[in-house]
Amino acid sequence: MAELKPLLDDLRAESAELDALVAGLDRAALATGTPAAGWTIAHQLAHLAWTDRWSVLAATDPDGFAAAVRREFEAGFDAVERGAAEGVGEPPAELLGRWRDGREQLAVALAAVPADVKLPWFGPPMKPASMATARLMETWAHGQDVADALGVVRTPSARLRHVAHLGVRTIGFALTLHGLPADRPFRVELTAPDGEAWSWGDPAADDRVSGPALDFCLLVTQRRHRDDLALTATGPTAQAWLPIAQTFAGPPGEGRAPLA
Repeated sequence: MAELKPLLDDLRAESAELDALVAGLDRAALATGTPAAGWTIAHQLAHLAWTDRWSVLAATDPDGFAAAVRREFEAGFDAVERGAAEGVGEPPAELLGRWRDGREQLAVALAAVPADVKLPWFGPPMKPASMATARLMETWAHGQDVADALGVVRTPSARLRHVAHLGVRTIGFALTLHGLPADRPFRVELTAPDGEAWSWGDPAADDRVSGPALDFCLLVTQRRHRDDLALTATGPTAQAWLPIAQTFAGPPGEGRAPLA
């Protein structure tokens, strides 16, 4: 079982890296469009704050979370768009303050939950460590959109291992979501930013994906098209998974168009 404190430390570090990109932005800069269609930088930050708020509710009031999901999502996933729209036109200090307060509230809330307790979520229930991993993944992914909007090239860190781990754990989910069999052994072999080898799954599996960890994380968070990434897939299941990979709960995303 993953230890929660190191995960929360990495989540804080990932959030701080994104915070450094946006801390000095004024209202006009926050209105800069990002690669996510229709979303500005303000949308990205408001979405993170909105999701943190839901996460805090799941950690502190599971019954209240279930009731709120029924109320907010009965008409579909447009609640996600409504949450992101909360940041549009909001004064920078208020938007950033709301995001900062919410992410710290979440860290405190998760630290108070017993390690083996499963928290409700929009997808399968998650233990506190898994929820922290999911929040880190979202922070990194939406941070990538912000960095792209600002023309900033981020230096990848060892925190990518958390994103990659979630990408591996959701392979079966993505396959099932598309009506594909998810019972074949699967191997993932990645090269970390520092050159270390990261691997998951059966070494003898015929279905396997390999390549740079950064590219794998960009794929599973749908921040780059597979044609723009140096990933290799062998085996029918791995080849079928590559274009449908997703780490997030809910319906399949549209993904990104090739850069070239």
